Formats: sequence, structure tokens, C-alpha cells
Amino acid sequence: MIVDLHVEERSPAISLAGLAYQQIKDRLIMLDIRPGDPINDVALAAELGVGRTPVREALKRLETDHLVVSYPRRGTFATVVDVTELGSISDIRQLLEPHAARRAAENATPAQRLEMRETANLVRDLQVVDGDRTAFITEDRAIHQLIYRATGNSHLEDVLTRYDNLATRIWCLVIDKLPDLAEHIRDHAGLLEAIAAGDGDLAASLTLGHVTGFERAIRSVL
Repeated sequence: MIVDLHVEERSPAISLAGLAYQQIKDRLIMLDIRPGDPINDVALAAELGVGRTPVREALKRLETDHLVVSYPRRGTFATVVDVTELGSISDIRQLLEPHAARRAAENATPAQRLEMRETANLVRDLQVVDGDRTAFITEDRAIHQLIYRATGNSHLEDVLTRYDNLATRIWCLVIDKLPDLAEHIRDHAGLLEAIAAGDGDLAASLTLGHVTGFERAIRSVL
């Protein structure tokens, strides 16, 4: 069972560049576009059913996200996933993720608290089909986005989303080596309930444990 959550909210009025950005970003994060691969904007535009201009605008945004890199006269490439950056990424997340959980506990709207309780109930007994890598990672990202939005701080949400994306790329490199992937999702149930209940101290503590446990699990299989 996989909970049907969106990784990011999509507005009917979103621009073509915005749609291209979301779809290309997902491919880069999930490593469907392999690290180091050249980015062919013509081919991408054809695949996505948009013009080259929206794709080029999307690639500019993705460069600021550190997901692609452009070189003069050489072109644009998916950034290489450097596992040696895991420590630096984790250092930032260990500081900001607990803070975000605390803020979410303080600032979440009634509708967001209800969504968190419902999601906690669904993921507590979650079973992920073996090999369903895309659905599993999508679920994890959706839960993180729900918490980030609940902080009420769009700048904090933007920073955390960026580093969560970078951490997810490293995760994708080793995910097939990790045991009991569903347990990682089930661990979110208590966190979501703490935030929904407004318990910032517990939410921050659980989040720190989640982030440090994630790094430990990755390092164990590198």
C-alpha cells in the first residue's frame, strides 16, 4: 500500500516552465537521468510535450538547485552524486530539520494537522512492494514536503527541499542495498502525530533521530 500524496502541490495555473522543472527535477532526483549524463534540451522538450524555452528556463532553476551544471561550449549535464558530501548535507539537515518540525508543530493549520494524522494512520502499517523504488521514495518526499509546508516559512521550506533532494539522490545510489525500506516510512508516523498534536519538543527529537539514522544507514552500505 502506498499513500497517494503529491510530492509538491501543483496549481492548475502552473507555467509550462514550472511543469518542465517539476518533471525534470523528479528524473534527476530519482537518477532516471543518470549523474553526469548530458542534458539534451531538444529531446526533453519533445518527451515533455513543451517547447525548448520552458525546458531551458527549467534547467536554469535546476542549476541553482545543484542538480545540473552548465559549461560554456560543452552543454548542460546532470550533476555527479558525490557520496563524500553526505556528511555536509547531513550536518545542515540535523540543524534545520528538527527546527522545521518544531515550527510545523507550532504553525500547522487545522487542515494540515488533520492530513498529518490521516497520513500517520496510513503509513503505520505500510508495506512496500519489493522493487517499488519510485513509489517508496515518492512517499518519503511527500511526507517531508507536508512537514516543510506546515512550517509556514517558505524560505525554510525551499532550503530544506533542496537538501532533501540532494540527500535523496545519494539514497537512490544505495537503496537496493538497504533492508526493510518500509520501516523508514513507518518511522514517520510518530513524528507526524507529534506535529499534529503540537508537541514541538517531541517532534524535534524524533526528527533528529530520523536524520541521523538515515545517515547511519547510508554509511553502513557504502
